[in-house]
Amino acid sequence: MVVIRLSRGGSKARPFYNIVVADKRVRRDGRFIERLGFYNPIAKEGEEKLRMAQDRLTYWRGVGAQASPTVERLLKDAAALAPAAATAAA
Repeated sequence: MVVIRLSRGGSKARPFYNIVVADKRVRRDGRFIERLGFYNPIAKEGEEKLRMAQDRLTYWRGVGAQASPTVERLLKDAAALAPAAATAAA
């Protein structure tokens, strides 16, 4: 099965995660099929915390890829913030 999950990068005590599409049997930081974006949990004010290629996410979900619970939570949080950001920009 193909999953959309986080792959850890960064250094000790400074995590940085890539959002990747991978085979479920491959280890967390191992081989992946495609990188969809990133998540930086310790982003400072003004830095980008989450970036995701929505078109590729839609494609992978369309062909049956399952998102991990953490990725699902990040997507919900990003969707909740997107309308607020669009309103502030207008």
